[in-house]
Amino acid sequence: MSHLSHMQINVAPGNQSFYKNLLLAMGWSTIYEDDSMYSAAGKNGESLWFVNATNSATNDYDGIGISHLAFGAASQAEVDAAAAYLLGNEVELLFDTPRHRPDFAHDETQTYYQIMFTSPDNLLFEVVYTGPTQDE
Repeated sequence: MSHLSHMQINVAPGNQSFYKNLLLAMGWSTIYEDDSMYSAAGKNGESLWFVNATNSATNDYDGIGISHLAFGAASQAEVDAAAAYLLGNEVELLFDTPRHRPDFAHDETQTYYQIMFTSPDNLLFEVVYTGPTQDE
């Protein structure tokens, strides 16, 4: 069975610290870092590589291509902690989040609790907890 190994995301030079700080705040660990790239690993060995872009083409998350990257959280509290981190760093939360999305939950005993935001490179990200509804 295959699994997600890694993903390279091209970003504007100078924005790597945003991704580094975000991933470290969410418990990822640094694999590699230099002036042209930053990479971190998740708990299952998957990795994200943020590499300086070599041209000025931009992404439109409503167009063809990847819409967004979602980070799974182990609890609603982890989603709220990510929201607090982002708001503390003046990153706007989008689409009226944090919020529950019952339309995405598996059944009425489950929840889909999310935040969404864009990075300085206008890349769309989500942090989401899916599972049994938890006390807030």
